[in-house]
Amino acid sequence: MEVKRISVLGVPVDVCSLSALEEKVLEMLESSSPKRIMFISVWDLLRARRKNEYSECLRSADLILPVSKSILKGAKFLKKEIPVRHNQFKSLIRILSLLESRNKSFYIFGGRNKSLNQAFRNIKSTFTGLPIVGRYVGYYKKEVEKDIIQAINKASPSLVLLSDGIKEKDCWAYSRQSELPPSIFLYYRDSVGIFSKRVKRVSEKTFDRGLEIWSEILKNPLKLFLLFPYIGYIMSLIWYRLFKE
Repeated sequence: MEVKRISVLGVPVDVCSLSALEEKVLEMLESSSPKRIMFISVWDLLRARRKNEYSECLRSADLILPVSKSILKGAKFLKKEIPVRHNQFKSLIRILSLLESRNKSFYIFGGRNKSLNQAFRNIKSTFTGLPIVGRYVGYYKKEVEKDIIQAINKASPSLVLLSDGIKEKDCWAYSRQSELPPSIFLYYRDSVGIFSKRVKRVSEKTFDRGLEIWSEILKNPLKLFLLFPYIGYIMSLIWYRLFKE
């Protein structure tokens, strides 16, 4: 099955099954230029509707995987092909397993020193056939960035996983693509925390029900105010359905 790009409220989203994900990753590995995979939530989708660097970053990404159930419902409401919803952690594990089976390499970038070192050990013990060719902490000083880019180029990994502590998040690789090797770049904020067992990932049951937002609200009650942009999302869908599509 091929990856198909649709538009939800003018924002690109890819329809990509799990088998198509593997095929797409293999295709990216053959490229001679940097490639980017982005996970997109409904909040990211709303952010991408504005004209900004993130919008440009998203639109030029090689693979855009929805993680919010609301995006699927929005696509259905607009009578578009319904995308497959991706659990970030499970999709990452699938990609790492694929890299391991193809003798490809891996670089971790982000997290605090202790978390990064523990994540490194845990990944190494789980994916014994996957070479981790380098790692660098997040929350770094701006003046060392050239050294980080040089280290990534020297390692030339198949995949660079970016985690917390990368100020520009998904846009880090986008804004530096002319300086980077032909690797796949993927930003997943909680990845180092989860691999180091310092962050508890959302249970599959909670994710499947689309209730992961409540875990975020328990950590930060201020996220209750996300109700207002969500109402805006619903209103925009109705407007698109009536007048735009």
